[in-house]
Amino acid sequence: MNRFPVIPTILVTLAVATMIGLGIWQLQRKGEKDALLSRYEAAVGLPAVAWPAVPDPKALPLFRRSSLMCVRVIKIETVSGSNASGKAGFAHVASCQTGGAEGPGAQVAIGWSERPQSPKWGGGPVRGVIAPEGAQLIKLVSTDPLDGLEILAEPSPSQIPNNHLLYAIQWFIFAAAATIIYVLAVRKRTKAS
Repeated sequence: MNRFPVIPTILVTLAVATMIGLGIWQLQRKGEKDALLSRYEAAVGLPAVAWPAVPDPKALPLFRRSSLMCVRVIKIETVSGSNASGKAGFAHVASCQTGGAEGPGAQVAIGWSERPQSPKWGGGPVRGVIAPEGAQLIKLVSTDPLDGLEILAEPSPSQIPNNHLLYAIQWFIFAAAATIIYVLAVRKRTKAS
């Protein structure tokens, strides 16, 4: 006669509890993300702000209008992007020096083109919308055509995904599947003995 598998049952129960906990955490994150996206939506119509020389990661002024002076262009990178009418092509992002030789810098998306060749833009004043930017936290997306480029698609809070509900459902499905598989395995083992 086989004994009931105590240790595997404990391990599966802990795994299922962890998956359910992760699902609940994702639901909480969904609420936080909804509030953040609502704040960003409200920011779209607010007055322009000064470009933050050192952005505060906890209070980024995303989707606000701003301006800056690109004193010197350090380099221009080309990445995929869309123009204002939604056509796919290339966005040109300049790394700018905004202060003295050791001063702060800024990423500026200066415009869009069909071809990947970088423009020869040398800097100057830029007006635009503050958008998220990986390691730099923020970039300024120009709302004026610069150096013969077309205007990029304007950044919008709707471009930020909020997949937390899907992640929560996924964790709950994993927990249910693990439970069902384990119950079936235990039944099969008990019937075999």
